This record gives sequence, C-alpha cells and structure tokens, in this order.
Amino acid sequence: MAASEEHDSPTEAPQPAVAEEETKTFKDLGVTDVLCEACDQLGWAKPTKIQIEAIPLALQGRDIIGLAETGSGKTGAFALPILNALLETPQRLFALVLTPTRELAFQISEQFEALGSSIGVQSAVIVGGIDSMSQSLALAKKPHIVIATPGRLIDHLENTKGFNLRALKYLVMDEADRILNMDFETEVDKILKVIPRDRKTFLFSATMTKKVQKLQRAALKNPVKCAVSSKYQTVEKLQQYYLFIPSKFKDTYLVYILNELAGNSFMIFCSTCNNTQRTALLLRNLGFTAIPLHGQMSQSKRLGSLNKFKAKARSILLATDVASRGLDIPHVDVVVNFDIPTHSKDYIHRVGRTARAGRSGKAITFVTQYDVELFQRIEHLIGKKLPVFPTHDDEVMMLAERVTEAQRFARMELREHGEKKKRMREDVGDNDDTEGAIGVRNKVAGGKMRKRRGR
Repeated sequence: MAASEEHDSPTEAPQPAVAEEETKTFKDLGVTDVLCEACDQLGWAKPTKIQIEAIPLALQGRDIIGLAETGSGKTGAFALPILNALLETPQRLFALVLTPTRELAFQISEQFEALGSSIGVQSAVIVGGIDSMSQSLALAKKPHIVIATPGRLIDHLENTKGFNLRALKYLVMDEADRILNMDFETEVDKILKVIPRDRKTFLFSATMTKKVQKLQRAALKNPVKCAVSSKYQTVEKLQQYYLFIPSKFKDTYLVYILNELAGNSFMIFCSTCNNTQRTALLLRNLGFTAIPLHGQMSQSKRLGSLNKFKAKARSILLATDVASRGLDIPHVDVVVNFDIPTHSKDYIHRVGRTARAGRSGKAITFVTQYDVELFQRIEHLIGKKLPVFPTHDDEVMMLAERVTEAQRFARMELREHGEKKKRMREDVGDNDDTEGAIGVRNKVAGGKMRKRRGR
C-alpha cells in the first residue's frame, strides 16, 4: 500500500511568533470572505493556535498531522480549508471525515452545516445503529461531505449501488489515533484502497500513537506536523484532583462529591456499560437527575441522552469511553473518573470534556487500592503530581446507609432488566431489534420503575 516516494517523514511547521498571533484573523490565514462571515456568526472571533498553524498549510495543499489538546478548535482547523477548496472547485463527494464514535460524527456534521450554511453545503452522516436505507438515499443525493464511522462506510461502499469515493479530494481522520487503534485497522485499509491516491489527507488528534506514524507512511505525502502541544497536555485552567478510597466506598464518595459540588454539571466515566447503567440507577434512586450513555443503548437513546444533557435537562451524564473523545458540551463543570482509565491517554481525553475553550473546570479521579499503579502512570504521562480532593470522612460515612439501600434497588432493577431482555429475546426470536419489541420493553421497564419510586 505504501509507495516508495511517500516515505517522507513529516516536516515541523514553524512556530508563529506570539506577537503575530494576537493580530491574526481568519482572513489573514487566507480564508475566503464568505467563510469569515460564517465564523463571525458562529462567534469565532479569532483563530485558535492550531487553526493559525494548520489552515495556511492546508490551503497550500499540504498533508497535515495536527496535534492539539482537546477543546482547541481542531474541527475548524480542517473544516475551513475543506470548505474553502470546495468553493474554488465545487464537486459532489468532495471530502470524507472518519470518526471513531457516532456522536462525534453528528457533532462534526453540525459544524460543517453551520459553517457551510450560507454556501449550501450538504453533508451526510453515515454511522451504525441507524437505518441504512435512509443513509443510502442520502448518499444517492451525492452530498459534498461524508462524515462516517469506518464500519458502516465500508458496508455502503460494498452494498450501496452507485456509491463510490473515486473522486474524493480530502480525507480527514479525527481522533486519528483511536481510529487506528480500535480494531479499525482492516476497515481503514479497505477504505484507503478505494479512494484516490491523489488526495489531501489530514490527521487530527489530542494524542498520537506510534500507529499513526505507521499510517502516515501509508497514506500521507510529505506531511507537515502542526503540534501545538507535543507533550501530552491537559488545559491550564483545569483543576485536577484525586481521591484515594477503599473500593467498597466508591459509590458513597461519589454521592458525597455530587452533594458537595451540587449545582454543577457532571460527566462521570465508568469502565463498563453495566457499571454505567448500575450507577445511573443508583443515583436516580437517590434523587439525582442522572442519565447513562453507553454502547449497549440504541442509537436513538444515545442521542436522546446526549441532547438532554446538552440542553441542561439533566445535570449528570454517566458514560463509558464512548463519550470521552471529541464531544463538545460547553457546560461540563466537573469530570469524575469513577473507574480509572486503563490507558493513561484516555485520561487526557476524558478530562478534556471540561475546561473547554478557555473555561475552567474540575477533574476528580477515584483511586482505589487496586488502581495505584494506573494512577502513577497517568501522573507520569501528564508530568504532574495531583493534589488530594478535600473530603470529610465522617460526613461521607453518614451517607453510607442510604447508598447501600440504593445499591440494592439498583441491583434488583438491573437484574429485572436483564431477565426481561432475555424473555423478550425468547418471545421475539431473532427480531429483537424490531421497533415493536423495543417499545414494549421500554413500557414494561417504565412501569416497574415508576411503581418502585412510588413505594
């Protein structure tokens, strides 16, 4: 797949002087007037560091590897050059953006639509968990920009008649290290085979792995590396703490923190779908407005959860790492690592959900007796020793009884939910995904929950 002439290692982009930076506008970077107006309407007054470095190079037609911390305007750094080029040479199926998670795909699509609304840009989101027939129809209209997760895109490339990417001009991988890490390698290889060699390629992420260096050999021509932060960085305005606690009191300490910092909005990261669901039920039993988001929920529910949280109808979002990358929810005040991330790089992505775009935020990591080594790795990676989050143990223990009671209810509800699912499967046979089945299941679950609350 790699051609010999593409073995160039990336050249470093020159660092702009600080004095220049203050005066730069999007127009100075070479962005056309129409798009500059769109940026104004979105409230983007001046370009961020990564945009100052990446946009001029992208407009020159160079391939780019962009490294910048979360919340630093990476989407704009690839969206603006693509829309700029699209204005010069209008063409259908012009750019493809690959993302690792479905929610991120929708978010990027919103940014493209917002920036390109005045010039009539059409984009299609191609992700799993959503009816592929409607996606085929969207692709038949030949949108300018396709934003996709790799698996479903291959599905359409193989099965949707008349859809191909032979005329593609731009390929973007957002959160590139995750796309290359998360068992997407075979899919990415397939995609690279069916798109033209003569294209522009952008890789963007907050953390870059060695795998990216492998891919850059395969797919990039003489790339430029735009690194705003080469060290793994967390934002300066982020206050980071840890809590060293016995694992059996994790739930109690979580409730204590939610009470102490009441009035803020929280994102709580758990390691498994099951634990996410359990903790959400536990917090609901204690009267918190908590909402789960994980991979075992149907896509409509996942988007529903996210939108409720974004609209501030719920103040606590419990999520697996599905939500740790790229999601831009401006009002997250506190990130809690309820289960410590096994890959220390995921820590950077998780805590990057708060303190975005110049705001401040808190991140609290729970460290139990089993997590000490993982925690030390995280400290080593970010090059900081984290302070302890101050707690009053006697106050925490006063909550223990109520939390234990709620844990019992949560376990019962989970068990009932599991049994119900099993029963539904047996009743419906293979058609478990039919809307009817899901509807019935929701009704039954809803009824039971309500009864218990009433008790």
